[in-house]
Amino acid sequence: MSNRPPGHVARSTHRPHPETPRKAPRRTPARTFLRTADGVRIDAVYEPGETRRDASDLVFVVAHGFTGDADRPHVRRIAAAFARHGAVVTFSFRGHGTSGGRSTVGDREVLDLAAAVTWARGFGHARVVTVGFSMGGSVVLRHAALYADDSAAGTDAVVSVSSPARWYYRGTAPMRRLHWLVMRPAGRLVGRYGLRTRIHHRDWDPVPLSPVQAAGRIAPTPLLVVHGDRDGYFPLDHPRMLAEAAGDHGELWLEPGMGHAEHASDEALLDRIGDWAVSRAG
Repeated sequence: MSNRPPGHVARSTHRPHPETPRKAPRRTPARTFLRTADGVRIDAVYEPGETRRDASDLVFVVAHGFTGDADRPHVRRIAAAFARHGAVVTFSFRGHGTSGGRSTVGDREVLDLAAAVTWARGFGHARVVTVGFSMGGSVVLRHAALYADDSAAGTDAVVSVSSPARWYYRGTAPMRRLHWLVMRPAGRLVGRYGLRTRIHHRDWDPVPLSPVQAAGRIAPTPLLVVHGDRDGYFPLDHPRMLAEAAGDHGELWLEPGMGHAEHASDEALLDRIGDWAVSRAG
């Protein structure tokens, strides 16, 4: 579970229609399996969006939280909200939904996101915004830092919602339950059969770049950190650490009354995030 991206970022099993010019905008939905750099098949969905702007303009790539997948109702709700601002790519992280492999809980998931971003750019979109929630929030931070110089797999703006700042945090009851789920054989059985999430049994080796370390390496890419003041998983020192590490290129929104991740993100907040993305993504 390395924290360094491989030399060849990703390959997609999707191929455009032979009559479609390279990089030409595509306005019809698509679904396929992508192949990551380490050979995992990732289920991915493309939707052209409802915006009247040029279809080659902006695409959101949404990274869901732990135990989510591209077909979960809360992920579809997020996608529908962002579709009012641009095209949207959703996908299921490894070990989730119909994607292959097993979850590494934020480590090799950067390869899944890199594959999804590369696929999104293949539809002709000039700007990509990665938006992650909880585990996905940590992944978009690490991805932006590790792929900063990659014109195909990199991003133009980052939104991290309800992300941890540091690894191995056990300071809240929900995080203690999550560690049991990930670290214990019985917990992984619950994850597999109760939550439809297949979790890798191996420890991280080496430990990946932490979200707070990644936040300090994203500049000059714009970064928005969003966190609720009633988040039951990660208290407010986490978003504040991320914002402090980001410096002048980062922006922090502390949302009154908001809980954790996708389920706590209401339509008004999602629209504000969409507006921020349109204005900041280059």
